[in-house]
Formats: sequence, structure tokens, C-alpha cells
Amino acid sequence: MSVFSESALEKKLAELSNSQQSVQTLSLWLIHHRKHSKTIVKVWYNELKKAQVSRKLTFLYLANDVIQNSKRKGPEFTQDFAPVIVDAFKHVSSEGEEGCKKHLERVLSIWQERAVYENDLLDKLSVVLHGEKKAKKRPYEEIKVTDGDFASQSSPANPPQTADLIRALQELENAASSDSALRQRISALPPEVQDSSLLHRITDKESGERLSRLVEEACMLLADYSGRLAAEIDDRRQLTRLLALFLQSQRDGLAKNEQKLEEYKRKLAQVTQVRKELRSRLNGLPDLSRLPNVTGGHVRLPSSGDLYSPSD
Repeated sequence: MSVFSESALEKKLAELSNSQQSVQTLSLWLIHHRKHSKTIVKVWYNELKKAQVSRKLTFLYLANDVIQNSKRKGPEFTQDFAPVIVDAFKHVSSEGEEGCKKHLERVLSIWQERAVYENDLLDKLSVVLHGEKKAKKRPYEEIKVTDGDFASQSSPANPPQTADLIRALQELENAASSDSALRQRISALPPEVQDSSLLHRITDKESGERLSRLVEEACMLLADYSGRLAAEIDDRRQLTRLLALFLQSQRDGLAKNEQKLEEYKRKLAQVTQVRKELRSRLNGLPDLSRLPNVTGGHVRLPSSGDLYSPSD
């Protein structure tokens, strides 16, 4: 790889495109020169602020790639990006193209899920994108099922974490894989854009420039769609984990209710036995209400005159 210098980095950042290959290539170069991480972050931030509106989001994609892929080799970039990353998010969110906020939210959700930074920094990034009033989206790994969630089983229609499950399902309603219109656009790209062996057809500068514009548009289109597909994969993985937690919570609730059912079956059997024995005892006792001359709560015993008539 080429020797590092600020001017070399500035040139590479100027040539950075929105394609995945361009971002990853420069990311590998930066990680290779990680001993210059402080200088790299300083130049990156300065060039970000000077970049065209359409390229600002690409700088954040580059930072994301460097931060995540450099962690295996050392914490330099994670630490050196931390002091400027909040301001970078503010800058791209306010100065970037319309719709870039959604892409920043995706980056943030991945950082939250993978615990790239401490919670206080992630909270600041969340405030930049959502404002103070909007609660930070919890990583799905933080969703816990506790016994208290089943404290009341009188409302089985409201199991724990249902809101998270619904939100995750709603986020997949407009998934990239279901965007048939975009797939048709991609399939309609001319063969010259996808096959370098056809470049010999270019016979003049005008046709070459026209093809260059088509290639650039195709790169942007495919890079954006690839990013959306990658985001969808993350969403589906998160949903899978959430469903696993949800199903486990239901199994736990089912097991607990089955135990309660057995307990109350035993109690019912005991009460039924008491009722049966009580009825048996009652049937063997005299019915005091049928005895004659019951007054004031005392039974008058019969006299001799009651037993024999004068004629006897």
C-alpha cells in the first residue's frame, strides 16, 4: 500500500464514491495506516465538512466501515472518532441530502446493537436524529423476559414485548427485497454497464462520457440497494431474535399456567371431596326442622297425656 500522508488521504477522499468497493478499499487503506488514526480522523472531518451534499453520507459510511472493521486490530479509530462523531452526525443530518437521516438511523441502530460505543455517546447520537423527546430504540439484545411479565395472566392478548414485535414487523413492510420497481430498474441497465468486455464499443468521447454517467448512476443505484438489503438482513436477524424471545416468554407463561392449572385441579378435587363427605354426614343427621312443637328454640317433650287418650 502507498505511503501515508495528509495530501494522499485528501486525494483519496476526493476520489471516494458511494460504491461499496470504493468505501471498503479506502477503509482497508486507512486501517493499514491506523498508527496515523488521529490525523486520519482530523482530515476526514475537515473533508466531510467541505464535501458536496451528495457525498457527505458516503463519508459516514466510510467512518462506519473503519470503526467496525478496525476493532479486531485495536481501539484507535473507535477512540479517535468518538470526539467528532456526534458533530459529524449533526452536520450530515442537517447538510446532507433529503432522506439521509434514515441511513444515519440505520448506522446508529447497528452501533447500538453491536455496542460499538458507550450508551452515553449513543444517546447523544440518538438525540441528534430523534430529538430529546423520542426514546432511544433499544437493541433487541436488551429485551429481557422476567417473571413479572406474567404477573397478570388475565390479559393474554397483551403478552410482553408485543410493541417491539409489532414495530419490527412494520419495519419490514417496505423491505428492499419487495421493491420490484427498483429490481426492474436494475435489470434494465444496459449490458455495457455490467460487462467490461463491451467497452470496445466506445468509439468517441461523447459515447464514453455518456456511458460514464450511466455507470456512475448504476453504482449509486446498486450501492443504495445493497445498503437497503444489508439493512433488511439486520432487521430480519433482529426480528428472529425478538421472535425467539417472544416465543420463549410464551413457553414460560404456558409452563407457569400449566402448573397453576394442576394446583387448582388438586384444590378442586379436595373441595369436591369435602362437599361429598359433608353431604353424606348431613344425610345421616336428623332434620330438626321437622320435629313438632319447636318453639323458642326448645323442643317440648311429650307428656303422658299426649301419649294416651282417656278412652285407653
